[in-house]
Amino acid sequence: MENFKLVSDYRENEKLRDSFNQLAKATFQIDFSKWFNKGYWTDKYVPYSLTNQNGDIIANASIFKMNIVIDHVSYNAIQIGTVMTDVRYRNKGLSKILMTEIMNAQKDYCDFIYLFANESVLEFFPRFGFSRVDESEYSLKIHNSHLNIAMKTDIRKLDVDSDIILLETTAINRYVNKSKIIVENNEELLMFYYLVVFPESIYYISELEAVVLMELEERTLHIFDIISTKEQDTYTVLSKVVDEKMEHVVFHFEPDHIKGLHVEKVQTDDDALFYLSTSPVLEGHFKFPITSHC
Repeated sequence: MENFKLVSDYRENEKLRDSFNQLAKATFQIDFSKWFNKGYWTDKYVPYSLTNQNGDIIANASIFKMNIVIDHVSYNAIQIGTVMTDVRYRNKGLSKILMTEIMNAQKDYCDFIYLFANESVLEFFPRFGFSRVDESEYSLKIHNSHLNIAMKTDIRKLDVDSDIILLETTAINRYVNKSKIIVENNEELLMFYYLVVFPESIYYISELEAVVLMELEERTLHIFDIISTKEQDTYTVLSKVVDEKMEHVVFHFEPDHIKGLHVEKVQTDDDALFYLSTSPVLEGHFKFPITSHC
């Protein structure tokens, strides 16, 4: 059997970083290079990887060190993400090696560990003691909202290069609205979503000084996040972005109170939440903001 070498925390090693990036592009069609080049890959994001005899990364599981407030209680958390294996090396137990390494290295230094898994690995993470818990979906039927739909004269689409200062400012100095789950000091991940995930879906409402990540899918508006340096009222933001052709709004975070808001537990196998904790910290209706997923 081929010998594999464990490597970790190598963001300043160009060869390993490039190999990691090639695997990420092949697995998820995600390019980390721009995020690194802009200086947002910090020591909060730590990859644990295995290399083959040529020094190429062939499997990975990363951690992101998170500051999370749940029901007014602060936690040091570890989120596991970017779990991937080169197709030529699958079914060899490599993910198990990496998960065991992460658990041994991190479990005594955080309050809980969590991750989001797809349907192909739903049976894998319970082997390490993780429990599955369903998040809630927050949605709104436009005709139930009594929104005063405003003219869209003060909304412009942002460019991640020419508007980078504005995006950095909102990320670093973000005002976080109160909710059951608050993710603090999350500017590095938010910049990842600006640069890599949603570069074509970023809009700015100048009157409100608010950045809105959103996409229209048929007659449903998906709002992924609302980011500003000052407190925002979701209802007011909606009045600026919704038009008469839209029927539904789906929020990929927990919005503040909106008349007519529908909330329900939803079980999804595409992005299932698993967590490991000595106490049940995740109960009731809640949702981790999608821009906090690593």
